[in-house]
Amino acid sequence: MRLFAKNVRTFLLALVLGVSVWVSAVSAADPNEVHTYPNPIPLEVIGQDPALVLTNEIPPAVEVSLRAPRSVWESLTARENSVRAVLDLSGLSAGEHTRQIQIMVDTRPYQIDFVNPSIVTVVLESLASQTFPVSLSLSGQPAAGYQVGEATMNITQVTITGPDSLVRQATRARVAINLDGVRESIEESVPIQIIDAQNKALRELTINPESVQVNVPISQQGGFRDVAVKVIVQGQQAPGYRIENISVFPPVVTVFADDPELVNQLPGIVETQPLDLQDRKEDVSTRLSLDLPNNITIVGPQTVQVQVSISPIQTSLTLLNQLIDVKGLSEGLSAEVFPQTVDVIISGPLPVLDALTSQDIAVSVDVSGLEIGVYQLAPKVSAENVTVESILPSTVEVVIAVPNTPTPTAFPP
Repeated sequence: MRLFAKNVRTFLLALVLGVSVWVSAVSAADPNEVHTYPNPIPLEVIGQDPALVLTNEIPPAVEVSLRAPRSVWESLTARENSVRAVLDLSGLSAGEHTRQIQIMVDTRPYQIDFVNPSIVTVVLESLASQTFPVSLSLSGQPAAGYQVGEATMNITQVTITGPDSLVRQATRARVAINLDGVRESIEESVPIQIIDAQNKALRELTINPESVQVNVPISQQGGFRDVAVKVIVQGQQAPGYRIENISVFPPVVTVFADDPELVNQLPGIVETQPLDLQDRKEDVSTRLSLDLPNNITIVGPQTVQVQVSISPIQTSLTLLNQLIDVKGLSEGLSAEVFPQTVDVIISGPLPVLDALTSQDIAVSVDVSGLEIGVYQLAPKVSAENVTVESILPSTVEVVIAVPNTPTPTAFPP
């Protein structure tokens, strides 16, 4: 016993040294590292009183930096949700509060180095509800010759829920329908709007139900009828051109007669005055009047807008045995091309191809910077207003040499 008491300091020192050696060995094998967690951590809100609502914006995610051994980092990054950020609102009443974000890590050991943000301000407000009658607001006028019947809705009132301050701003609930140019009855589900005293729609409220089924009867008055417009074309566009499209606006017009039988006898269309397209090469945009029977008038503008799209016919052409020119040849050198000609397939507007001459097409190879030798080069075609589809052959052999000296042996073409 005396021996132990006499050497207790030696034993303690040995223990401390042993622990230090063990810690040093472990740290060397699994060193601590400081990293920012690679992904933003979603902020979870817990403990909120269901009778309260959060009315201010809070960060959707948190950035966290940790100090931990390498093995812990490998475990954290290998699994999802290994690090969580929690905002606990337990026990909070209505009002403004400041709360610290809690970081939860499911693998130890670790040390939190940095949290951004670490503190969040929350504003909680009492949840309120109110019931309003639903009113139907109709705006605009249906198409000429149409009338609006009695509109109906499948519900008459709506309940809103939200923060007390926002609910108190609400003055009424409405459903808005625009009737401008309508020719058919409306039967559709329309969202309900909650309106404040400034006639603005309030957002961030829960509306129950969110929409209402609205039925607005639309019927045509006697003596009125909708008929399609048919464009009458005369003459032929220029040779080599084609008509891509003929459009008319409006495509349907409303006609009227004191005697409803007159409009009922129409074949469902009215024709325009003839549009002359003789030898036309460009698009046409014009207004035309309608050819109406006696005692029948058109409601609204007395002319229609007609647009005709005219474009040249696209085709292709093969040019045979086009000579190849050599460009960029260095001074003191000569060049031979094998073969000396190529076939060129081009495409483009038919009138352009019909007017094409040999001077309009140039085929060349560029030997700029090339020294004596044998080269395989791709010829280029220069031509305006056409597209080069293919060159046959696509490569040619070019032999560059000094004039009046034996040329390098060329590969057989």
